[in-house]
Amino acid sequence: MASTKTAGEAVARIAYLSSHVVLSIQPALAIDSEFSSHLYNYSAARIPGLVAEKAPEVVALRQNVDPLLSAFQPLRSGKFVAVTTSSSVLLPSIPHLYKLAQYPVVVHVSLHNSSDPDYSDITAIRNSGFVFLQSETLQEAHDIALTAHALSIKSGKGVIHFFDPDNSREDSPIEPEDPDLVRDVLGLDTARTVLRSPDPTTSLYVDDGRRATTSEDETLASGGSHSEGLTTKDGTSGAVLEKPSGGGSSVGSSVRESSTDSRPTISSATSIESSTSRPVTSDDVYEFLDAIWLKIDRATGRSYRMFEYTGPENAEYALFIFGSTGLFVDELGAAKSSDEFVKCGLITARLYRPWNGPRLAESLPTSVRRVAVLEQIRRKTTKWGPLLLDVLTSLRAKPSASGSVLVVGHQLSYIEAATVHQALRGIFQNLSLETPYQNLEIGSRDGQRQALIQHGLAQPKVESAYMKILDQVFGERLYLANRLDAANAGISATIAASPEYGFGSLLARGDHRKRFIDDAKIAAATHDFATDVPRSWLSKWALSAEDDASANAMAPEVISRLSNDGSRLASTLLESKSLFFKESQWLIGSDAWAYDLGNSGVHHVLASGANVNMLIIDSQPWSKRAAADAARRKKDIGLYAMNFGNAYVASVAVYSSYTQVLEAMIEADKFKGPSVILAYLPYNKEDDSPLTVLQETKKAVDLGYWPLYRWNPDNEENGLPNFLLDSERIKQELEEFLKRDNHLTQLMNRHPKFAANLSESYGTEVRALQKRRAKDAYETMLESLYGAPMTILFASDNGNAESLAKRLGNRGKARGLKTMVMAMDDYPLEDLPTEENVILLTSTAGQGEFPQNGRTFWDAVKDTTELDLSRMKYSVFALGDSHYWPRKEDKHYYNKPGKDLDARIAFLGGQKLADIGLGDDQDPDSYQTGYAEWEPKLWQALGVDKVEGLPEEPPPITNEDIKIQSNFLRGTIAEGLNDTSTGAISASDQQLTKFHGTYMQDDRDLRDDRKAQGLEPAYAFMIRCRLNGGVASPSQWLQMDSISSSYGNETMKLTTRQTFQFHGVVKSKLKSAMRGINKALMTTIAACGDVNRNIMVSPLPQKSAFHRDVHHISAKISDHLLPSTTAYHEIWLKDNDSDDKQTKVAGDAVIDNEPLYGPTYLPRKFKITIAVPPHNDTDVYAHDIGLIAIKDADGKRLEGFNVLVGGGMGVTHNNKKTYPRTGSMLGYFSASQIHIVCEKIMLVQRDHGDRKNRKHARLKYTIDDMGVDVFRSKVEELLESRFEEARPFEFKSNIDTFGWQKDEFGTNHFLMFIENGRVEDTADFPMKTGLREIAKVHKGDFRLTPNQHLCLSGVPDEDLDMVKGMLKKHKLDNLHFSGLRLSSSACVAFPTCGLAMAESERYLPELITKLEGCLEENGLRQDSIVMRMTGCPNGCARPWLAEVAFVGKAYGAYNMYLGGGYHGQRLNKLYRSSIMEEEILGIMKPLLKRYALERQEGERFGDFVIRIGMIKPTKEGRDFHEDVAEEESDAE
Repeated sequence: MASTKTAGEAVARIAYLSSHVVLSIQPALAIDSEFSSHLYNYSAARIPGLVAEKAPEVVALRQNVDPLLSAFQPLRSGKFVAVTTSSSVLLPSIPHLYKLAQYPVVVHVSLHNSSDPDYSDITAIRNSGFVFLQSETLQEAHDIALTAHALSIKSGKGVIHFFDPDNSREDSPIEPEDPDLVRDVLGLDTARTVLRSPDPTTSLYVDDGRRATTSEDETLASGGSHSEGLTTKDGTSGAVLEKPSGGGSSVGSSVRESSTDSRPTISSATSIESSTSRPVTSDDVYEFLDAIWLKIDRATGRSYRMFEYTGPENAEYALFIFGSTGLFVDELGAAKSSDEFVKCGLITARLYRPWNGPRLAESLPTSVRRVAVLEQIRRKTTKWGPLLLDVLTSLRAKPSASGSVLVVGHQLSYIEAATVHQALRGIFQNLSLETPYQNLEIGSRDGQRQALIQHGLAQPKVESAYMKILDQVFGERLYLANRLDAANAGISATIAASPEYGFGSLLARGDHRKRFIDDAKIAAATHDFATDVPRSWLSKWALSAEDDASANAMAPEVISRLSNDGSRLASTLLESKSLFFKESQWLIGSDAWAYDLGNSGVHHVLASGANVNMLIIDSQPWSKRAAADAARRKKDIGLYAMNFGNAYVASVAVYSSYTQVLEAMIEADKFKGPSVILAYLPYNKEDDSPLTVLQETKKAVDLGYWPLYRWNPDNEENGLPNFLLDSERIKQELEEFLKRDNHLTQLMNRHPKFAANLSESYGTEVRALQKRRAKDAYETMLESLYGAPMTILFASDNGNAESLAKRLGNRGKARGLKTMVMAMDDYPLEDLPTEENVILLTSTAGQGEFPQNGRTFWDAVKDTTELDLSRMKYSVFALGDSHYWPRKEDKHYYNKPGKDLDARIAFLGGQKLADIGLGDDQDPDSYQTGYAEWEPKLWQALGVDKVEGLPEEPPPITNEDIKIQSNFLRGTIAEGLNDTSTGAISASDQQLTKFHGTYMQDDRDLRDDRKAQGLEPAYAFMIRCRLNGGVASPSQWLQMDSISSSYGNETMKLTTRQTFQFHGVVKSKLKSAMRGINKALMTTIAACGDVNRNIMVSPLPQKSAFHRDVHHISAKISDHLLPSTTAYHEIWLKDNDSDDKQTKVAGDAVIDNEPLYGPTYLPRKFKITIAVPPHNDTDVYAHDIGLIAIKDADGKRLEGFNVLVGGGMGVTHNNKKTYPRTGSMLGYFSASQIHIVCEKIMLVQRDHGDRKNRKHARLKYTIDDMGVDVFRSKVEELLESRFEEARPFEFKSNIDTFGWQKDEFGTNHFLMFIENGRVEDTADFPMKTGLREIAKVHKGDFRLTPNQHLCLSGVPDEDLDMVKGMLKKHKLDNLHFSGLRLSSSACVAFPTCGLAMAESERYLPELITKLEGCLEENGLRQDSIVMRMTGCPNGCARPWLAEVAFVGKAYGAYNMYLGGGYHGQRLNKLYRSSIMEEEILGIMKPLLKRYALERQEGERFGDFVIRIGMIKPTKEGRDFHEDVAEEESDAE
């Protein structure tokens, strides 16, 4: 058998052997493709294949006749199909690709054009659901073609194999394939049946419901009978190639063992499925590929990887080429030692989709620090190439020897062999720049690309992705009626580009074509041609001129015949040869058209019914839409067009679903009538980053502002739905339209199961189904019980209403009632009229609003007029706080949800079992007081009030119970981490993980949206490090940076506890993140929980030796008070496969020992801080223990500490039993024994703190209950020593001292401003990157401050200029902020903190910006005023010590406090309650002006507001609520 010489031949052989049907798509039947001549030879020789029982069927198709449509019939009849084609077919075939992706079809794509292929045909369809494989050499073309067919057989999915045929033109011929190897790799002897009948249910989406599936026990088969292979009449045969130079195989260890499968063979096409079948996932594809390539490797020695890297293992640079690599491979291989690129590596993607980022990162040597991405994409539709975004995402967190990998994008144009050396030099010169240029074009733009511009249509001057896509899809058929560069004699460009002019020109062009058709008919009847051939072709064409497919199919042939004729008549017709094609005619507009539909041309087009396509581009970002939408000036063009009933309408977004855009355009072109495509491309400015556009698009689509859909009125005639929703959410207006549309109503009647998808958002249907299943399960459980039914529905935001509901349910069961307890939103509202007894409990959220899990229920009840509740008996209990809203005009918010619900149900006919009960947090027993009065009335109404022998209720489980039952903080944390069914952990484990340094949270920005979709909240974890004194080494900083990128939300929070905090860590990554922290020689143990937490120390070492002494003492205290449990090591650090016999888990007999804490640890959290006068930058008065460092007589070293006790910030709104407190002075103690002093203070709190009421459990309450003197005596009793008199000291401020300072040893320190401690990269300020670069060269420390800033400490003089230069480069040296901003601080709050009632970190900068103009006007820009904000009253940013503070009370509403001491020594006091931004500015601006005019010399703002009588001073914590400026009234 002869050798194989070309890639087309190699692919054709494999396709023939591996398929039942091969579709050979060609430019024309008379023109061969890369593959067709070989396929015809095999077919003519009747050579048998390996899959087909006889010779496979080879079907020739022209590329302009919708060729992929021909694949469905054989696929649905149980046959494997191969397609051989050029890439020009892909874009027009978009409508079929979604469906074909779920069938075992392999599409072999030869990229065009010759010598200069365009890979954008591949990237444009990358999201179509296919698997994409790429080959480069002749041998690879053979092996990857075989891989594609084996993968398709194994997975049941479509595979696209693409290659550049010119890349392997010079390769040596390869030997024929081994039939046994092909059979073995294909797995024919044990292949499963991958084809099944389509789902008979009508589908909402673009596919027909079919999904490729696999089963857990399914494996690749091996062995089989022999075949003779391929030998044609001319002796040509099959394939095989040299081993690539990339090294050994990368196949992992997860390859499953082969097993015999007794089920029917593939060709039987039955629909038998494994009982454990499931959809094929990306991970399955990766595993299948590894197994296939392992077989090839074992049989041939040729190894393949998903990403192939060739080059030195110590390379610092690498080229990732998505294009033709041949010239580069040759040049790199011949590189001289003097060449810049001699040590460069080369990467290519063998598997392009599904993209496997981790494999790419693994394939690169760790020495690589810069990667040049070369994309051979001619028709760019976005600013950034798709591969660049893929590589950026994959390598963003990959560390190299010198930090993260820098990725630089290049556009690869046409390059000749003679210029490749120059091209490589240009790439590496750019790559070596400190800031390389992105999107640098390499090569000649013109090159050999004439085929791409043969239609001669210039692109519009305005940058627009969609117009370029139109050009891609329709090519020479595209006609833009109002393009900006059109030549229109006597018409201005403005008028020519208007929609009205464009519409008129289209009508004129339509008339022109009609005349042209008439001329063609007349010409066909004449004898003026040189031959009769043109006449017959013209006649055929004229008969089909209005049929798109026929006219466009015949047009090239007609034009060819006329060109060959050469007559004058033929030349005349050819002057308008574009009219032989049925053009795709388009009007292009913007969202400006939406403001006046009647005069914009939209109405004219729709009213005319003309076959005109309109593309309307909307660039308004979702984030700006709310304000615009309030006025409702902007019309919904899509809804407007659908109301006409005669138009095709689509809403698309290129950055959400590129493929949907292409499909909509193709469908619009085929529609006979007006078509409107609304295209979303949000940007704030033209140079917005692609990530910004992506994020804006995602928000708009996910939140339903920009739904993706297609509306086709013609579908009904074909039995298909008119409306196809391509995203999961639609706007309310669109839902209302769908509900009232007559055509849709008919469709819903025919397909009732499908109707819900059209009349409701997808997520609502899911929720409804969940509600129904939950209620049915309850009813099934209750069927066997006796007694009257009682349905209990609750709405709860903090758990109180839910706890009451569950307790009420248990008590009802004890009385013989059949009780069912559900959240209101989980209950199917349509069942409410059928209920007998319904009890509703709701708390009060926000500004008198329903809690999150009751809002949907209330909205439905509030708006309905159809519910008849006359047979239902009910009662309501409401929970609220009568003091929460102090002003009389706001008193109606008290228990408003419960009162509204009671009134509404009564209006709908409900009969009251008992009057509404009102629980008030201000009552002696809080809401329990009102509840105790209401519940007996309920039992009496139900006739079960005198039941005897009721069991005793178990007491509620408290935190103390959880701790003592946890076996020293183990609980079931390990089991919860392994539970993959949820992103959460159990409630008790949530309490225990705090001790380990992590809190479970959820993204509150997405909470509503995910609930609407029937999903659990977006759970993630916050991790807080234990970082003694806030000091980290540069290597630790780099590790924290890496952890935030790899496992978190790519930001770091420098907290008010002087440590690192990570957010957005999902459960599956939690353990890895913990291990990463420990690898940096840091820990998270006791960073949270009822233990001593992170110890804070003044960060600025003006006296370095003294500071070093203080830091040493802080480490000594921290280590001394650290918990002793080994649970942390067992859960987070021990390997799963470790055989550690000392492991202690819950239930083991071996018990840990906590010599200081005991099994229940402390009653509440315990915090210690150390201040170094004159700076109280740690807020020493605000903590359980505050240590004030005292110098020795020489003033150089540490001697001892003044000891403060009983400080604390946590408060509950409107609960006067809770209050902040500043520390009380116990006296002085020497430094050598201070760790023992801290221990004894903690032990007194351990033994005497309140363990029954956590709101009263902090040390501040213990001291106030006992008295300072009694507390001191108990500590001294344990110490067996007495405190000395406190030593004198002085504080001058509690803010940070920014800028450069030099210590007594001549070392330099720079304290930089980081607003609210958030370290992140933005387009304007790449702070995280800058700090990362500095950490790579810095020799000192990074010191985190308690005010959330950062000190670059220990910079020697010889490095000073370098460090200053780096700070300036990354804008980190900027201290030109107002004194107010520099003195501000905020907690995280939304979106991650579960306790937040209002914004904080995201809002305080905006508020300060709105005040800075006033500061400038009054000469206060440089004045320091301490302003702090928190989202709740728990006080993480220590707001109660600020001169002015805002504490969140409801979303957008804050309590305002004034009068805190500038040194952090005095608490502030409530000035106004529940005020919004307008009121805040209305108070602050006049007050700042007054301060500027009336202050005394050196008078601080907090002292000023007290002196002028605006606020009374707070002398101690217990009078915090006294003499407030705004008294809270009890009256309603």
